[in-house]
Amino acid sequence: MGVLKVLCVVCVVTGAGVGILFLDKYVRRTAPARQEGIVIELAGVPAWVNDQLKDKVYTAAGVDSGRLKLDENTAIAVQQNIAASVAWLDDVRVQMTHEGLRIAGQWRKPVALVKFGPRKFYVDARQVALDFVPIQSLPIVEVKGLSQITGMPQMGEVWQRDDLAAAVGILVRLGQMDELVTPDKPLLNEIDSIDVSNFNGKKSARLPHIVFYSKDGTEIIWGAEIGNWAQHLEATDEEKLAKLYGYYKEYGSLQGGAKYINLRDPLDRIPLPVDKY
Repeated sequence: MGVLKVLCVVCVVTGAGVGILFLDKYVRRTAPARQEGIVIELAGVPAWVNDQLKDKVYTAAGVDSGRLKLDENTAIAVQQNIAASVAWLDDVRVQMTHEGLRIAGQWRKPVALVKFGPRKFYVDARQVALDFVPIQSLPIVEVKGLSQITGMPQMGEVWQRDDLAAAVGILVRLGQMDELVTPDKPLLNEIDSIDVSNFNGKKSARLPHIVFYSKDGTEIIWGAEIGNWAQHLEATDEEKLAKLYGYYKEYGSLQGGAKYINLRDPLDRIPLPVDKY
């Protein structure tokens, strides 16, 4: 019954769409940086944005240069500089106020981490690449098993990869479910990585295409890419989410109780913890 209740919520999530459920709880925060009497104000900053990210905007605005003047040309120049050099802020708008300049825009929220040799970067729900900044307040999952990476994407550009899109699509769904089902204890906080090395069955058609792992190594078998469940006779995507969150709510954690959790079977087979010994 617990899984069925969660399945009802999943249906609501699916019907509501990605955009509505991923609206951040924006609050107006004034972070003045005075330079020759000019106040630089950041408006509409989400709670997860830390000081390091704010400093990127201030630096691009020229706060430290000592050459800002309060006029329309300065507002235009600051807007262009931020748009060109700060990948984290989209749709940048800079307006003059009676005290200085107000900077607003859409902050890109990272959902996945990619490591490329010694370097690493994030991508958001649209697969826009974001330069790495430590962020402790968000559950950001590492994507492993991507097919050959020949070079780093440009920060601020969409990194078009089907295997990455498959991972991001699942992470977005999990984020939606956390907002509705487990807002006080997000399931994503327990996920360490998502493995797409067998994306589209490129290694083995019989093995699960996508698997993710909890922070203690528990294997969570998702299976086929979103939308492809019928081709592989698996549970629907909604059933997989319902089973996962039903398990999470029943046992309180994805860690410590199972060697693996299989989500691929249809709904009549509820995932049970598998003894590690």
